[in-house]
Amino acid sequence: MSMLNYHHFPIYSIMVLFFGAFLIAAIGGRDIAKNRKTTGVRAFIPLLATAASLAFLIALIKPVMLGGEVIAYWMGSRGISNGYAIGIALEVDALSLFFALLIATALFVSAVYSIKYMEHDDNIGQYYILYCMLGGGVLGLVLSGDIFNMFIMVEILTFAAVALTAFRTKVYGALEAAFKYLVVGCMGSTLILTGVIMLYAQYHTLNLAQLAALIPGTMNNATKLAFALLYIGFSTKAFIVPFHPLAADAHGAAPASISVLISGVLTKSGIYGIIRLTYFLFQTMELGAMQFMLVFVGSVSMFVCVTMALAQHDFKRLLAFHSISQIGYVLAAVGLSTALGISAGLYHAMNHTLFKGLLFLAAGAVLHETGTTDLGKLGGLSKKMPHTTVLFLIGAFSISGVPPFNGFASKWMIYQATYQKAVETGNIGFLLVTIIALITSVLTLASFVKVSQSVFFGQLPAEYENVKEVPFGMRLAMGILAVLCVITGLVPQLVTRYLTEPAARAVFRVGDYISSMGFASQTPAPAVSFAQVGVWEPISWLLILCIALLAVTIVAVAGKYDRVSVRSSETVDTKYQLFYGGEDNFHSQVGGGDLFWGFKHNWRHYFSFMHDLHSGIVNDYALWAVVALALSIVFVMIVL
Repeated sequence: MSMLNYHHFPIYSIMVLFFGAFLIAAIGGRDIAKNRKTTGVRAFIPLLATAASLAFLIALIKPVMLGGEVIAYWMGSRGISNGYAIGIALEVDALSLFFALLIATALFVSAVYSIKYMEHDDNIGQYYILYCMLGGGVLGLVLSGDIFNMFIMVEILTFAAVALTAFRTKVYGALEAAFKYLVVGCMGSTLILTGVIMLYAQYHTLNLAQLAALIPGTMNNATKLAFALLYIGFSTKAFIVPFHPLAADAHGAAPASISVLISGVLTKSGIYGIIRLTYFLFQTMELGAMQFMLVFVGSVSMFVCVTMALAQHDFKRLLAFHSISQIGYVLAAVGLSTALGISAGLYHAMNHTLFKGLLFLAAGAVLHETGTTDLGKLGGLSKKMPHTTVLFLIGAFSISGVPPFNGFASKWMIYQATYQKAVETGNIGFLLVTIIALITSVLTLASFVKVSQSVFFGQLPAEYENVKEVPFGMRLAMGILAVLCVITGLVPQLVTRYLTEPAARAVFRVGDYISSMGFASQTPAPAVSFAQVGVWEPISWLLILCIALLAVTIVAVAGKYDRVSVRSSETVDTKYQLFYGGEDNFHSQVGGGDLFWGFKHNWRHYFSFMHDLHSGIVNDYALWAVVALALSIVFVMIVL
């Protein structure tokens, strides 16, 4: 087989990143901060490596996405011996390629952004080594055809992410966030390893395709326990409830270029693992109880995290909670076990990588120029950073589901998918999911009204009079994502036809996945239908108008409350008065903690409960993981 044959491209896309890490470490031994020339070379290597990785994966779109081929690649010319897989294999179908493309795109854009964003930091060489290791680990996870190799890649990406979270050690809370991530991340990795060992002990193989051929119909209590261990292990990587506080801590402390990867890359690795686990290995998604579990966890994640976002005063922590809220949409849609639901969930996963990456880069730009992400200290930056403001607004409109941006298209598909599931099954619970998704969209839009007003509009604080626009390289990275947010929103039919629908079909073609590795499969490929109402139909616009009106209503209701009237015994603070008189000209800056004060006052018991629940103590995070595991074990023992 020629070295330029596309069957080699999956391993090339992974190895070029690991080789990039090795090359960066091999160049020079002196402190990067003292050697500008070497710094430039080391910044260029990850850019070249991520670009090459993305190019290799793009070249696979035609044979895999459009041609329906499943690439089976055995490492070291190994294969099947005596009916069992020998050696490590890569297996690339439309689903794994879809996630790999998302990962590679985020890696490349973040590498472009990092060149200027990180140039004043110390130990840049170590940063780029960890950066490439993280990218190689995540790509290796989604392209692997071997479950033990998936665990190895989980370990690589976990420790790289922990180190990158703590990279700016002088940032308040960075070491603490990294420690929390390390503790819970290692718990998740240990659960995955234990699940892998239990499967190997029973089936004597680590190959995903062979396990998928052997497990269904032969599950005993040990197999069920392995399922629960693997599910919780991958859930820690997706940061879904109850692991969502980890995301807020990690996003808030890590450099913005790494926040993009934690949000757009690591969360997708967890979702990918859950899909492979439920649809392929154990093939349990025909069970209504399994559908309920994924949809329920997804719905809870989307609602809880969007309300937590409303209560935040830090730009990046707010975005972190929104990130997991949007992952809740993805998980709920995937849990429907319908073709439209999976396509909609994958579409939203792609959009989440784009718009959330853009928003984190915008937050990084604000931090780069002002030195803070405190919403109460910012304001009026649109006067000094107009390009960043426009790019941020594109991301804000996208995540809020405002047309013509991409978030609207995928959310509209999710609304349809949940409603259709309710009609088909007669289960009103799925209609409730539609309502929760709509309410979450309303609260998301309202939250970004708060962020826009707190950061970019209003009065510019005096200490930021000398703030200027970020360098071109940082704006270029944000611009790439902004353009993709617009394009993927304007042409949803092309996105679904060439990307999400082929990936969704692959989810149901378990038999093709098994047989491509040379194992016998009795799993038939079901007929799938992606029937839906077009994104640009009038009913879509009516729906979004209703959402917008609800968001405006929330803003209006929240604004009618007055702290002074509620707390009449306190001294009147003139900054809450509408008009001013006298000789001095003062401007009232409504900060992030004030805009929705009325809303939070009405929901004060809920927010008080959530505040107590999110203690920030690592022991509690670990306890949540143990409780989640216990509940999952009980659930699968009853259901499977």
